[in-house]
Amino acid sequence: MRIKFHQSLDELKQRLLVMAGMAEQAIQRATEAYTTHELSTVELVLLAEPAINRLEREIDEIAVDLLAMEQPMAVDLRFILSVIRINSDLERVGDQAVNIARRVREMQDHPHVDLPVDIPRLASLAAAMVRKALQAFIEGNVEMAREVLTLDDQVDEMNSQAFNSLSALIREKPEATSQALSTLIISRNLERVGDHATNIAEDVIFWVSGNDVRHHASLEK
Repeated sequence: MRIKFHQSLDELKQRLLVMAGMAEQAIQRATEAYTTHELSTVELVLLAEPAINRLEREIDEIAVDLLAMEQPMAVDLRFILSVIRINSDLERVGDQAVNIARRVREMQDHPHVDLPVDIPRLASLAAAMVRKALQAFIEGNVEMAREVLTLDDQVDEMNSQAFNSLSALIREKPEATSQALSTLIISRNLERVGDHATNIAEDVIFWVSGNDVRHHASLEK
């Protein structure tokens, strides 16, 4: 029975990694759509959303069944609880990608404006946080997970700079308001991706070490 249980845990992990790949791809495509203005790429992001949502439900069902039938203890219990939370964060990463894609589509209805913000750089950092958090999950690596937490401040700072720059642009050039606001929202979506990566990293730390470091309360442990 224990062999079957651990096989089920492996299946749960593999499904979560599939979910992770889909969420990462959604963010990459949404960023590409912003950079290239290709509406076909926007549609790819939107079309992928139902599959991400469906897989989230499947993972949750497997995890809940394992909790109910196996009544795991200690590290296995923490693993399953962490998978449930990571699964939710990955689905929300997919949601942020959809939000970005929809904003990109709306921006096509307005004249192009040169904007004083580097969205691809922000997206690259946020995506790197997600990748590092997931690598920490794959390896069960607490130190790598802690590295993700330190990157969150950089994403927050870039989002704050975007807010300041775009707010100034709106005051100077009111005709650019629509495009600036859309880009401001996209920046905020990417900041939220960083937040979800942080949540994933915190869950890895909880799973491996048993420490609850949400809100960075126990980073010194």
